[in-house]
Amino acid sequence: MSEEKHHHHLFHYKKDEDNTFEEVVDYKKEEKQHKHHEHLGELGAAAAGAYALHEKHKAEKDPEHAHKHKIEEEVAAIAAVGAGGYAFHEHHEKKEAKKEDEETRGKKHHHLF
Repeated sequence: MSEEKHHHHLFHYKKDEDNTFEEVVDYKKEEKQHKHHEHLGELGAAAAGAYALHEKHKAEKDPEHAHKHKIEEEVAAIAAVGAGGYAFHEHHEKKEAKKEDEETRGKKHHHLF
C-alpha cells in the first residue's frame, strides 16, 4: 500500500502570500465529531451496563449455569467502564476543539480569578 495521506475532512490547505500551503483546521467540524463519538461512548456504556445487569439476573435465576453468567456479567461491566472512559476522553477532546476554535476566531478568555 502506498503512503497516502488520509484526511478526515477536518482540515484543508490554502495558499498564503508566499505561495506555500497552510493547513486550515475546521474546529467546528472536529468539535461536532467528538460530540458524536462522546454520545456513542455513552450509549455503549449504557448498553453494556444493562447487559451486565441482565446477566446478573440470569445468574440468580439459573443456578446450573451461574458461573457462565457471572463471567459474562463481569465482561460486560468491564466493557461498560471502557465505554465510559472513551466517552470521557471524547468529552475532553470536544472541549479542546472548542477552545482551539475560540482561540483561532479571536475569542480568547483570560481567567484571572
